[in-house]
Amino acid sequence: MPKTVLHVVGARPNLVKVAPIMRDMARTPERFRQVLVHTGQHYDDRMSRIFFDELGIPNPDVHLGVGSGSHAYQTATIMQRLEQTLLDYRPDVVVVYGDANSTLAGALTAAKLDLPVAHVEAGLRSFDRTMPEETNRVVTDHISELLFTPSRDADANLAHEGIDSGKVHFVGNVMIDTLEQKRIQIENRPILDELGLMSPEGNERKAREFIVATLHRPANVDDVDALRLIVDALTEVGRRLPVVFPVHPRTRKSIGALRSLKASPIMFTEPTGYLDFLCLLRHATLVVTDSGGVQEETTYLYVPCLTVRPNTERPVTITQGTNRLVDTRDGNFADAIREALDSSREPARNQSGHPELWDGKTAARISGVLSAL
Repeated sequence: MPKTVLHVVGARPNLVKVAPIMRDMARTPERFRQVLVHTGQHYDDRMSRIFFDELGIPNPDVHLGVGSGSHAYQTATIMQRLEQTLLDYRPDVVVVYGDANSTLAGALTAAKLDLPVAHVEAGLRSFDRTMPEETNRVVTDHISELLFTPSRDADANLAHEGIDSGKVHFVGNVMIDTLEQKRIQIENRPILDELGLMSPEGNERKAREFIVATLHRPANVDDVDALRLIVDALTEVGRRLPVVFPVHPRTRKSIGALRSLKASPIMFTEPTGYLDFLCLLRHATLVVTDSGGVQEETTYLYVPCLTVRPNTERPVTITQGTNRLVDTRDGNFADAIREALDSSREPARNQSGHPELWDGKTAARISGVLSAL
C-alpha cells in the first residue's frame, strides 16, 4: 500500500522546493500517494499561481485561503484550518518546507496530532532571533522526526542543539533540482529583450551589464529610512548601468513613501515568475538581495551577490560561493556596491565548484528516505 505524504506549502520559496519532490514521487505511485495543501500565505497570482504553472506543480488538493496578516494571525489561522485536513487524510508523514509561517504552522498542527513531520531545508541558522524565520526554523526542527539538511553546517547546528543524529539526513539543496530541471527554459526567456537589456555584439546579441535587486525583509523595507539608503545607493549606480528591481508586495507599500524615486533610473517591475527571475539572475553582473534562496541560486550560478543583512543562515554561500554580507548600518553600502561591481569584472571569477550535494539529485534522496518509513 502506498504511503500518504501530505505536503504543506504557502510561500513562493516553498513551491520551488516542493516541485522536484512531488515530481520524483509521482514516478512511483505504488510507493507514494501525495496530497498537496496550499495555505494561501502567498496568494497573488505573481507570487503563487505562476509558480504552479511554470514548475508543473499539480493544483492543490486543499487550499486553506489564509491570506495576509500578522505572523500570529497567519500561523494560528493555518493551524485551525489545517487540523481537519490532517484528520481527514491521516497521512503517514507531513512534509514542510523552508522557514515560512506555513512551515511552522504545518509542523505544529501535525505534531499536536501525533503525525510524523519531515522538514526539508532543516538546520539552517542565522542566530538572529529578531528574524521571525529563525523562530520558525528552530521550533520546526525540534518537533520534526525527519530533518533533511542542505549543507554540512546545518548538520552541525542540529548536533549542537542536541537533536538525535538518527533523524538527520544530509541530502543537499532541493532548490538546485528545480534550477537544473528548468535551466534550458531559463536561458531562453524574452524578459531581457523586454527590459532593453540586450545589445548587439558582432553578428550576435549579448546581455548588457545590469544589476538585479530584490528586497522584502522587514528590517530593510518596513523602515523607510533604511529603504531610502538602499534605494539611493542603487539610484547612484543606476545612472551608470541598469538596475532591475522586481518589487515584492510588502516592499511596494514602503517604496511609495520615497519621494526621491521620481528621478530614479531604477527599473521597478512587478514580481516576476520563476523562469524570468532566474533568467535575470543568470545574466546579472551583480545581485543585491536579502533573500535566502537568491543567495543559494547566485552561488550555484557563480553570480556575485551582495546580501543586505548583518547575518545569513546560509554560510556556505559565503565560504564556497560568491556571496558577501553588507550591513546598511555601517554606512558604506554604496561603496560596497561599487566594490562588488569592480570585483565582478575580474577575469578569474570564483568558480571553485558547487557546495556538496548541490547536484540536482536531492529530491530522489528525500524520496528514498521517506519510502523507507
